[in-house]
Amino acid sequence: MTHTRQTLGQRGEQYAAHYLTAHGYALRERNWRCAVGELDLVAEKDGVLIFVEVRTRHGDRLGTPEESITPAKRAKLIAAAQTYLDEHGQADRDWRIDVVAIEVGSLGEVKRCALIENAIEET
Repeated sequence: MTHTRQTLGQRGEQYAAHYLTAHGYALRERNWRCAVGELDLVAEKDGVLIFVEVRTRHGDRLGTPEESITPAKRAKLIAAAQTYLDEHGQADRDWRIDVVAIEVGSLGEVKRCALIENAIEET
């Protein structure tokens, strides 16, 4: 099954959204954009606002999905999360950045889905 990068990413985000809601997360936003970047999913659980980066890979030729988050991507995610908090008047809110790593098999099936809480922290 052939996937474009965009289609694979959209499928991964859809799968992640279902996975998170099944695990008690309440989705607040999808693909929230600002000048510094995009937040794939914004969710809430147990009073904490959670920014979720979804990484989907077809095969492991380029490494695992979580390995694809570069230091520059980490910085953009933190800046986007802080922008979201500022724009929504929630700067004092508890928050974190999680990663959902999804590996898709040759037939388009999800072979692995891992939720990594607090995957990206401010330094």
